[in-house]
Amino acid sequence: MHCRKLVDVGRRQFLRGSLVAGAAAAAPFAAAPARAQPSLARVEYPSNRLANVADLSENEPFDISYPDADSPGVLLKLGQRVEGGAGPDGDIVAFSTVCPHKGFGLMYNAGDRTLNCPGHYSRFDVEKGGQQVWGQATQNLPQFALRVDDKGDIYGEGVDELLYGRVSNVV
Repeated sequence: MHCRKLVDVGRRQFLRGSLVAGAAAAAPFAAAPARAQPSLARVEYPSNRLANVADLSENEPFDISYPDADSPGVLLKLGQRVEGGAGPDGDIVAFSTVCPHKGFGLMYNAGDRTLNCPGHYSRFDVEKGGQQVWGQATQNLPQFALRVDDKGDIYGEGVDELLYGRVSNVV
């Protein structure tokens, strides 16, 4: 007999109950103050000299390897301050040039300032921290944390995403 009553619950009663339950579940979040976005998980690696500011030309890729010889990357001097940029003008960034989707080598497009994958056409915006803007990849491009000393030497000091093919930098 109890089962019939359960089956006989009308659509409106079901929706009303669902609405009340959903509102009760959302109430704690609605009252909570807004929080700042957490910083990206950064994996520390030993400091490694990559180049000097004088070696870079604006909007031209400079090939590097970081955090070791088996990890190709690129240094870019963008000519305008960007978030995460290093150097006196805050415009120097570095990224892995291995696509996080399937490991294809990425190519720099100076026209729209993206790193592009020839395999499955993922595109990553270097002015926005390697954010994926198109394609099959499921994560942004790993960006290298940089430090520039008073002589203009550029050092890599960490990575903010998982490098393709590695499990040792999982936080």
